Amino acid sequence: MRFAGLTYEQTVKKYSDTVTKICIVRLQNWADAEDCYQNTFVALFQNSTQFESEEHLKAWLIRVCINECNDYLKKYRKSLSLDRDVKDIAFTLDEDKSDLSWALLQLKSKYRDIIYLHYYEGYKLEEIADILGLKLNTVKSLLKRGKDKLKFICGGEVL
Repeated sequence: MRFAGLTYEQTVKKYSDTVTKICIVRLQNWADAEDCYQNTFVALFQNSTQFESEEHLKAWLIRVCINECNDYLKKYRKSLSLDRDVKDIAFTLDEDKSDLSWALLQLKSKYRDIIYLHYYEGYKLEEIADILGLKLNTVKSLLKRGKDKLKFICGGEVL
């Protein structure tokens, strides 16, 4: 089984960090993130889509991952506190960007997703709109509001 020229094992190895980070950013809990991570790659294994490129494959994985996280939150919303204290979560998004990871985790998911995809994964706003199924202007607005909220959380420092 091949996905955009990669074997299943190569795909998991290549996109494991991306899927893990998205799960952690969305769910803010390692155990929950592990469940959604596993479900994302199970969905890939069961998938019969022919991917046009590795970018198409990556976008598909991100979309499935976000959907898995959303489904998980819907299912367990009554038993989870979505406004839990994220200061206790020890998670580094990237070595050189770790100083903002704590602030990113304090944002609502609609801002976290866009900021993460844009700044950590390097997607253009148009690509984010496609991945998330949003209008471009909505993505632009959410990015600006998210940056403003991050700026406030970080004590007014310029991002």
